[in-house]
Amino acid sequence: MTLPKFLLADNTDHPEDIFIIHTEYPQFIVNLVNDEIEWLDEMRGDESEIANEILGLIEEASIFYDREMERYAEE
Repeated sequence: MTLPKFLLADNTDHPEDIFIIHTEYPQFIVNLVNDEIEWLDEMRGDESEIANEILGLIEEASIFYDREMERYAEE
């Protein structure tokens, strides 16, 4: 099975939260409501490179969420 790079998730135990799951390395779950990140992979490499990568991935996750919401609104 091929997974998409990002998945949108919610949970009835946390009805206010919106989760984006990043399925590639480094795997993580970000809560878009409070920007908390749960890392599923251990980060390795240069700290400045990691920080730049993280910022880029969080931005990609936000763009993904906005795109998904636009698609839901079109339906």
